[in-house]
Amino acid sequence: MAGKKGGKGGNTAAAVWDIAKPIADGLGLKIWDVVFEKEGAMWYLRVFIDKEDGAVDMDDCENMTRPLSKALDDADPIEQNYMLEVGSPGLGRELRRPEHFEEFLECPVRIRYIRETDGKKEFIAILKGYTKDTVSVIAEEGDMEVKISDTAFIRLYDDDPDELFNDDDE
Repeated sequence: MAGKKGGKGGNTAAAVWDIAKPIADGLGLKIWDVVFEKEGAMWYLRVFIDKEDGAVDMDDCENMTRPLSKALDDADPIEQNYMLEVGSPGLGRELRRPEHFEEFLECPVRIRYIRETDGKKEFIAILKGYTKDTVSVIAEEGDMEVKISDTAFIRLYDDDPDELFNDDDE
């Protein structure tokens, strides 16, 4: 059924997470996130993996993809055709889950609003806290509370931290 967001037994991303987690655990990896989204006419199932002891490499992605693909074929949690992608969340990884925010407290983040807010579309800040609805940050103008529902994304800031609040173009 094209366009259906949920697979058999509920939310597709949650079902895939449950299938992928034991595979990742067995490989010494962790699941960072699972995203099931439509781009154009195609559906993509993106499984982002991470490692405690270093960067994810192509071998990690391949070692995860093969058993995950088989397990997904066996469980068949997704009714429509899709493309499976397994990769690293990268340096500028998106923070979406409570454990992401917890892991990166006191770190710089890039926040982009859905719509311009207070004359800003995007800014850099230090993550100080979070709830399920808001993040607390210290931005150039001081302490702020940002509604997560107002953001397009919150990502780790992966540029030079010495230029954190420097808007000057070099």
